[in-house]
Amino acid sequence: MLDISELSRASGFSPSKLRYYEEVDLIRSAGRRGLKRLYEDEVKTRISLISLAQTAGFSLGVIKETMGSEGRPDLDRTVLAAKADAIDVRIKELTALRDGLRHVMNCTAENHLDCPRFQRIIRVALTKKQSDAKRSKKNPDNG
Repeated sequence: MLDISELSRASGFSPSKLRYYEEVDLIRSAGRRGLKRLYEDEVKTRISLISLAQTAGFSLGVIKETMGSEGRPDLDRTVLAAKADAIDVRIKELTALRDGLRHVMNCTAENHLDCPRFQRIIRVALTKKQSDAKRSKKNPDNG
């Protein structure tokens, strides 16, 4: 058994975040020692899964749905595949952004606005922003 302080040190999550996770039923305490909540050692695995899922971009609501009863993950492989595909798209976008920034950094044009490649980069950025705004209006909960 771990008290909330020990679990916080072991997981890197603040006690307030752990209490919140308990409040929204992502984790469960096994009891109390005085005023401190106690957790089974298995909660560390559950918290690791929560952390991994958040890093991948899943919302807490989706994470809660996938945690399954008894704390055993019930992972929908199609949801995982869709998230992996979305991460691939994001990696491509970030790679293009990085390459564009490097170009601008090393560009020999006297003014960046005179550079045709920079002009293309800012046009693409605007188009992407407009596309994202339309998509977010169609699907407000894309978590």
